[in-house]
Amino acid sequence: MKTYDRIVQESLWLFNEHGERTITTNHIAAHLGISPGNLYYHFRNKEEIVYQIFRGYQEYMREHLRVPEHRVLEPEDLGRYLDAAFAAMWQYRFLFYDLPGLLARNPQLQADYHAWVRHELKPQLAHAFGEFAAIGFLAAKPEEILPVATNAWMIVKFWFAFQQTIRPDVPLTEETGKAGARQVLSLIKPYVQPQYMPVFEGIEARYRSQ
Repeated sequence: MKTYDRIVQESLWLFNEHGERTITTNHIAAHLGISPGNLYYHFRNKEEIVYQIFRGYQEYMREHLRVPEHRVLEPEDLGRYLDAAFAAMWQYRFLFYDLPGLLARNPQLQADYHAWVRHELKPQLAHAFGEFAAIGFLAAKPEEILPVATNAWMIVKFWFAFQQTIRPDVPLTEETGKAGARQVLSLIKPYVQPQYMPVFEGIEARYRSQ
């Protein structure tokens, strides 16, 4: 693996484990066993590293939340979306522990994040929920689709940060996302059409604690 990619990968691990604010470029260089000068050859500062990590998260979300082009969306796709969304939140969780602060310290990240949410993410979520309504899976009026999609996204986006706040003595794990998925499903359940309830309950069962 190239040094550039190692810096991004290991910085992500360090930020997730110890918090972005506590990790400096010197910490990253020492962790990688390279000189600070070698790190600065690839990145001028920590903000550039954070920005590249965000771009990796962004590409993941673009790919996994895309509505299929060559087939009709199916109710089971709701589980696929939840799996992808919570997997991304776990992999990139440090981004959302203090998102306002992170954006304030990184103008390029702030501009790109806001543009992405406004012009890509929100329309993509509205499209997916609109397709669920179009196939009769959800009984949502057109004016309800974006608010429901937005509320679901807010749960996903801040779930790990919320759990860290209310249960600071309980270590977060990837399994923590299952409770978040259940929370999203509880939001969507009132909109599920009766004929699709068995399918929906099958999706719910995937996220029950063992």
